[in-house]
Amino acid sequence: MSIDSLRITAGKHFQLKDFDPAAKPCTTGSKAGDKERVDALSIELDLLQDKLYAMRSKRLLIVLQGMDTSGKDGTVRGVFRAFDPLGVRAVSFKAPTANELARDYLWRVHLQVPAAGEIVIFNRSHYEDVLITRVHGWIDADECTRRYRQIRAFEEHLVENGTTLVKCFLHISKDEQKKRLEERLADPLKHWKFDPKDLEERQYWDAYAEAYEQAIAATATPEAPWYVTPADSKSHRNVAIADILLHTMTAMKLAYPDPLAGLADIKVT
Repeated sequence: MSIDSLRITAGKHFQLKDFDPAAKPCTTGSKAGDKERVDALSIELDLLQDKLYAMRSKRLLIVLQGMDTSGKDGTVRGVFRAFDPLGVRAVSFKAPTANELARDYLWRVHLQVPAAGEIVIFNRSHYEDVLITRVHGWIDADECTRRYRQIRAFEEHLVENGTTLVKCFLHISKDEQKKRLEERLADPLKHWKFDPKDLEERQYWDAYAEAYEQAIAATATPEAPWYVTPADSKSHRNVAIADILLHTMTAMKLAYPDPLAGLADIKVT
């Protein structure tokens, strides 16, 4: 298995058409095998998270973006279920409030970045401000270009201050989205997931694909890479994200802090 084919660190020649949403470069070969692989990886990730929390000097920010139904919620449930809740936090960005709109668009995002020793998962993120805003014409091309520059600077600032960034685009096909929306309509237990606005946004599929392509191309850097993760298969998606996290957290060189001097001489009475 390899995640190298998913990593984007420079966007000069990046095009989404070069990535197959049905590809399975990280699969074990079966859905059951994929689930077992995620379970095994969860044990390794749990230990790495424990070290990160104990060190209290490094931070990890995971950005999940994708079309509606691409599996952002499912990724959080499937990949992070074994993590210690004391050290991990999921943040879902909805339409900005009046209070948030009164400030710059990155203000509400900076409030939610991880503290020392913490993992934060962004379910949608600051990238909404160059996606939906661009697709619906709420900002023009010049403003979008300025925001790309501001986002690169924001992420560079986070990295320089001890935050490791992992940005995952959950890549699904239009046909797979149709299938998942139909499943939500057909299953009473999934009705709560269905939002009529999803059908409205689906009409802008091509515009969103172009907006994602441009945003990824403009903001992929070696320090804040994007991973274009095939997500037509839910089990493969989870294996891929878990593999990406294992690779990333291993590279962070996490370790338990040295014991206090004289700890061996302390006696509990």
